[in-house]
This record gives sequence, C-alpha cells and structure tokens, in this order.
Amino acid sequence: MTGKRVARLDGAARRAYRADMAVPAGHHRIGPEQGHVLVYTFRAGVAAGVGHDLVLEATFWSADITVGDDSASVEATVDLSSLVVREGRGGVKPLSDRDRREIAHNARTILDTDHHREARFSSTSVTRTDKGGTIAGELTVRGTTKPFTLEVSEDKPDHYTGTGSLRQTEFGIKPYTAFFGALKLADRVEIGMTVDVSGVSG
Repeated sequence: MTGKRVARLDGAARRAYRADMAVPAGHHRIGPEQGHVLVYTFRAGVAAGVGHDLVLEATFWSADITVGDDSASVEATVDLSSLVVREGRGGVKPLSDRDRREIAHNARTILDTDHHREARFSSTSVTRTDKGGTIAGELTVRGTTKPFTLEVSEDKPDHYTGTGSLRQTEFGIKPYTAFFGALKLADRVEIGMTVDVSGVSG
C-alpha cells in the first residue's frame, strides 16, 4: 500500500506487480467509509484491576494512496479530537456513557488537541508479501516526528489489517495517571487499522 520507490521493475515484472496490487494504479483517497483507525491503551500500576484496557476510535481520518508501476505511497491524517471510546475491557464495572465522555475529554487534554489536532503519517518505504507487507514512515503527533511502522496483513480479498505500536513518552506525551499514580496508562500504545478497498477504483 505505501512507501517511497521500491526497486524498479520492468516488463513482465511491472505487469505482475500491478496485477498483485489490490488498489489499482493512480491516486485514491480513503476514509471512515472504507475502514477504521483504532487506538488500544493498557492499564498499569498497583490499582490496574479497577481500570480498563481501552479501545478508542478516530472517527475522522483520511489517507491518500498513490500507486505507480513499481512503487506506492501513503499520506494519512487523523483528527485526534475525533477520538471516541468504543470499548473498555476489564475493570470492576462496565464503562458508563459518562465514563466514556470523560475518557475522551482526558485524551484530548493529554494530546493537547487545541494546539495539535492532527496526527500525520508519511510513508518512506513499503515491502510487499503474498498476504500484506510492511509500511514504514514517519509519524507526527503533538509536534514530534518519529519513525513508525505498520505490519499489514490481508485477512480476506481486498480487506487489510494493519498494526503498529508506539511509546507515548517518545512523542512528549505524559501517560494518564489517577489515584496518585496507583492507576495509570502504560507507556506503550497499539495502533490498529482496518481497510476495505473493494470499492476503490482507478
């Protein structure tokens, strides 16, 4: 799906590369209509049992995919102010609607979305395999840019899942804490994405 130019191909090899791409050659824009961008957080601390492992979703995002004869690239933007809580796993009681609103508010505060509303990803390379590949690039969050990699797999024809992880502190983010630090979010956060490209045409 992404990246800067991979090794140049010619003749039959180029035709085979194009035939193998689920997304046809050209420029395409995708967004929430084609998939989901998810953030998975994990509880830590001595009071972790009362908290929840969270699944948050960015409800507004877009990605521009460009596919050439022997290369592909992706530029993606995620509106961090659009994060909502989809699930809370574990804990002593289920999340209420009020809990979900409060968690989303805390996330916007920690991420300082008033000043850094968008996260941006720009691919630098792509490695394709029979059932997916690896997308490497640079991710900018809260004004800090770091390398970021997505491992992509094809779950079924035209349907892809990508997973990656990052540490909040590397982006200048102080993980959320409560109860004087007894309950906190782990530094590591997982990023997940699902995309259905069956409706994407050239």
